Amino acid sequence: MKQVLLVFIGGGLGSAFRYLISNISFLYISKLPFQTFVSNIVGCLIFGLIMGWAIKNNQMNSPQTLLLATGFCGGLTTFSTFAYDNIELIKSGDFYNFLIYTLISIVVSFVAIIAGMQLIKQFT
Repeated sequence: MKQVLLVFIGGGLGSAFRYLISNISFLYISKLPFQTFVSNIVGCLIFGLIMGWAIKNNQMNSPQTLLLATGFCGGLTTFSTFAYDNIELIKSGDFYNFLIYTLISIVVSFVAIIAGMQLIKQFT
């Protein structure tokens, strides 16, 4: 039960942080949904940092990992909004931005996780 509570608290905090990111006005600069992009990339970078630390310290099932990786990063990142944003781009006929947004989101998400894990390797 303690594990579920940790994920619940972390998820709530991550979701609140995502909401704050979605209200940053300068992210409304184009047709691309930068709010979702920023939430997902920041979440992936934080996830990479946490998982790098957890792997290095043999803490994969620790309370901190549940709270931060599963909870916070799970609440911060949002595949459902990413999918919805893409559907809206397709419905509007904006296939170019759909392709760009999808490819850049996927590639940069992977790079952010790898970067976070590498930062932990180098600085701890």
